[in-house]
Amino acid sequence: MKKHNTVQLSHGGGGVEMNHLIRHLFWERFGNDILNQAEDAATLTLPSPLAMTTDSFTVSPHFFAGGNIGTLAIAGTCNDLAMVAAKPSYLSCSFIIEEGTPVQELEIIVDAMAAELSVCGTQIVCGDTKVVPRGAADKVFINTTGIGQILKTGVSAHRIQAGDVILVSRDIGCHGACILAARESLRLAHPITSDCAVLWPVVESLLEQSIDVHAMRDATRGGLSAVLNEWCQSSGLQLAIQEAQIPVDDAVRGLCELCGFEPYDLANEGTFVIAVPPTQVQHTLDVLHQFNARAAVIGEAVSLSPAKPILHTAWGSRRYLDFPAGELLPRIC
Repeated sequence: MKKHNTVQLSHGGGGVEMNHLIRHLFWERFGNDILNQAEDAATLTLPSPLAMTTDSFTVSPHFFAGGNIGTLAIAGTCNDLAMVAAKPSYLSCSFIIEEGTPVQELEIIVDAMAAELSVCGTQIVCGDTKVVPRGAADKVFINTTGIGQILKTGVSAHRIQAGDVILVSRDIGCHGACILAARESLRLAHPITSDCAVLWPVVESLLEQSIDVHAMRDATRGGLSAVLNEWCQSSGLQLAIQEAQIPVDDAVRGLCELCGFEPYDLANEGTFVIAVPPTQVQHTLDVLHQFNARAAVIGEAVSLSPAKPILHTAWGSRRYLDFPAGELLPRIC
């Protein structure tokens, strides 16, 4: 069969070209005993309880410092499972590919996905491929759905209690700042790399150390601001946040000042927020620091009104840390 350098409409037609694409692109990288059965549905065996999540990825540009749309597709879905203490076990994966997309770019994307899958031993067990005419999509969109076994029940924002301490796993805003710099072709003295990464190894270490995690949330679209506001709504508590303790890279802060953004609003793809009892703060920090030295305590939950995040500045003033308004950066993930 003739080898194509770009994706053709025939690659989505269900015939020999589609079969060749699936077998030589996807199966060679994702192959496992379940996927290789080539049935219409995967047959799975998992103990209960289970967690399930789904997400679609349309990031622009597709390639950025620290990853690409494939890295995001695996990390994003695996991280959603990890945030409820579920070990990512099985994923489905669907591609919508624009006619004319270079096959070499697809190979790079799929290789990145395979690398992320290996981090937590997750398998892609079913999928779908569609090819649309030129102009009907932006090269490639990816949807992934994940299933995982919950190893600790009750991890939820509804479980946050007054006195709980709030921590972040690393410095914030790197992914949003990275995408902004790439999109605007900004040449920075200190380039910004996305934090995109699978978080299960960190979460697994926390669970193995028997830390009583009350809540976790990865700070994706809407950033830290969105997570803290959602937690206030769910818990009915106020979150007192110390601005000086929130870790922000100097390059990210400089870009925010240049563009008029707040780092608290920028998306992250490998950073999470965690609430733990005050007696376990140091233990939690010790575990987080094994993965990133910039993990930090940023505040606490208090029984005060209103139930909103309050940012305490280094000068002694206070202000609400509101939900981000509008769409700061479309197609961030």
